[in-house]
Amino acid sequence: MQSDTGDETALELLVHGVGGTTPGEMLDDPATVRVAGDEVAAMFRRARDTKPGRPEPSSAPPHKGAAPTPAGEPVQEAYVWCNLTSGNGSRALWLLLLPFMVVNLSHWMRPDAHRRPRLLRLYGLLVRLIGLSLTVLLVAAACEVALDLTAWQCAGTAACGGARSWLGFLSPHASPGDWWTQPGRRLSLAALVPLTLTGLLWYLGHKTWSAYESQRPLPRPKAPEDTGEQPTAAPLSAGEPEPPGGPNLGRPGFWYGRRIVARLRAAHTAAALLTVAAALGTAVTAHDTGHGGGPALLGRLLCVLYAVLGAVVVAVVCRRGRSERRLDTGLDRVVVRTLPLAALALLLVTVGYAVGDRPDWRSAGALPGDALFGALSLAQGLLVVILAVVAALLHRSAPDPRTVLRGLGGPAVAMLACALGGIMSGGVAQRVADWLDGDATPGQGAGPMPGPPVVLSWQAAVLPPVLLILLILAAWLAAVTYRSTRAGLDRVTADYPGEPHDEIRTRAIALARSAAGLTDQAPLVLGVSSACTLILGAGALLGAWATGEVPGRAASGAPALVHGLAQSSQALGSWLIGLGFILLVTWGRRAYRDASARRTIGILWDVGTFWPRAAHPFAPPCYAERAVPDLTWRMATWTARTRGRLVLSGHSQGSVLAAAAAWQLPAATRARVALLTYGSPLERLYGRWFPAHFGPHALRSLHEEVDCWRNLYRETDPIGGPLRIPEVDGAPLRDPLAYGRDDHHPLPAPILGHGDYQADPCFVRERGELLDRLPAGGPVPRQPRGPGQVGATPGTPPAPKEG
Repeated sequence: MQSDTGDETALELLVHGVGGTTPGEMLDDPATVRVAGDEVAAMFRRARDTKPGRPEPSSAPPHKGAAPTPAGEPVQEAYVWCNLTSGNGSRALWLLLLPFMVVNLSHWMRPDAHRRPRLLRLYGLLVRLIGLSLTVLLVAAACEVALDLTAWQCAGTAACGGARSWLGFLSPHASPGDWWTQPGRRLSLAALVPLTLTGLLWYLGHKTWSAYESQRPLPRPKAPEDTGEQPTAAPLSAGEPEPPGGPNLGRPGFWYGRRIVARLRAAHTAAALLTVAAALGTAVTAHDTGHGGGPALLGRLLCVLYAVLGAVVVAVVCRRGRSERRLDTGLDRVVVRTLPLAALALLLVTVGYAVGDRPDWRSAGALPGDALFGALSLAQGLLVVILAVVAALLHRSAPDPRTVLRGLGGPAVAMLACALGGIMSGGVAQRVADWLDGDATPGQGAGPMPGPPVVLSWQAAVLPPVLLILLILAAWLAAVTYRSTRAGLDRVTADYPGEPHDEIRTRAIALARSAAGLTDQAPLVLGVSSACTLILGAGALLGAWATGEVPGRAASGAPALVHGLAQSSQALGSWLIGLGFILLVTWGRRAYRDASARRTIGILWDVGTFWPRAAHPFAPPCYAERAVPDLTWRMATWTARTRGRLVLSGHSQGSVLAAAAAWQLPAATRARVALLTYGSPLERLYGRWFPAHFGPHALRSLHEEVDCWRNLYRETDPIGGPLRIPEVDGAPLRDPLAYGRDDHHPLPAPILGHGDYQADPCFVRERGELLDRLPAGGPVPRQPRGPGQVGATPGTPPAPKEG
């Protein structure tokens, strides 16, 4: 890239929000040119702002037929990053990784407490252990479907295996005496299904790192401990805070997590392979133990090796968190290479052990999967409870009334991740069992198959009560919105004085404001759903262990009404789990193909994939580890070459990327950059849900470090809101711009809500005032600021507060 010319002294760097857009829409010009980047993420400019044959702008005449940039207007440059989170329909498969993404999200939701480093480390360790349990749960569900339900129960039963031609070569009833009909060999062949799933997870984790997260941040001057002047300090774990004065997102290694991702990927891959090996090996060992001899001894030895290697995996997960104080380019090569290979070798030995000749072995009943699923459910519940205690202690040390659920947002989200994992694993097992069992109901004693583990049936039975509670909560929120709309009618009238009254128009504006406020009720919904899931899940686990039977049969000694409700709840829950799994994939595919659906649910997905993979290596890739270095490199190199003025203009999620990029800039460069955010969830969403990284102290520190900052918002915006910093926030913008028709609005003005902030006349005025406060020669001395002032320079009037 060639250097910029001296005539370009003002640049507005636009960063779009969720839902994606095109360079032409961002720049309001169909003729755009890519000046940097690739097909995934790139910088664009209008063709008239570039010299023919060069990607960089110049003072040369514009392209023939192109209108020149208006005098006094900054050159606009658009950063388009939407391809990092959207694309073809195949990316809907990433939604299968949703539980992993959610548990990774809970890692970053810890309370803002810098004085409890041990508790912070414990918080990160607990989240990583919950993530490991989810990997084991998903692979165990694949083993349940392939090994237990298909190869053991169905293929070993004449009514099931004999009726399906594709299972004929495995069924001893359809093909007696064939080599594959022995149970150990059938199970070994079926183990290819969870083994393929494990390989797919490893491949996605490795490929997405190379494609999305391998960009190194902007180089920083080396700290004293890195230059040899002082001993190098031990790398910080994910929970350890930066030394006083440094924000978390400003750490040099925050957006480069190669070491922890590689380490966790090796551990989780080994855990998945061990799960497959244990599912196969314990089934064979249970048979050989009754016969004694050498095979029984080998089986016991393999079980010991499973336990030893499993303990090593847990130790690797617990041993190390993220390193953020410095750019950590190291790699734990011994762990990364040895651990998965050791687990794979143990699996191959298990397969060799399982395919041995056992002519007298017959499959009957179900494989011992109840103990594993029950232990996983119990472990997840205990880990979530301990995580909640740690989070409460952290919140007490630095309380903030704006923090979600008094610091319990992280544990609540972790509980949601466990519930999603249970729904996905239980849904697949229940639906496959129902399909294989034909017209019978698995587990009810009337069909040829015992069905999936009892724990999964009990978990399915508690789903309808949870959904009923959520429906009641939704009805209550609808009633609250209705009352809030009626109460806001008079306020709408007062905001548009002198306008002729229009009841329909007034009600529409009041409803838009009330509906936007529903976003602030999300913590209530999360808290209720997580608490109900934890309580009812504990009840399901106790019921499964106490009775050993599915809910419908367990209630056989109870009154007929109780028996009917239990059986109906189990059946309905089973169907709802299967339906939810199908809808998850269907909606995900639609979200990636349909722009309107993408905008509807895109905010949740983009929030989840904004954060680096710190707790689970198989979560969807972090797009910010590509986007933030892109922005920081561009701002640093442009300001160094031109000494010009730069306004970093971010909408919605783009404002979060803008803030993260500003934190990563060197102090001298950051002082030459102005921030303009609009429709920003920085405080309303990120500040409340991620207080350790976007809390009031972090936002205040960023305000002090950039030269000037202005934030625009509307009351009708369900996502954006004020930053609660008087010097940055003004009054909310009017929405709609006009109540009725007038000379400037001959047609009814739309209620814009979260979009089209540039359509408001205040946008151009605020941007111009920010540029005026950034002289091209260098930053001006900072002056004391008062309420309503964006940044003060001698002789500069305060920025207006009105919308």
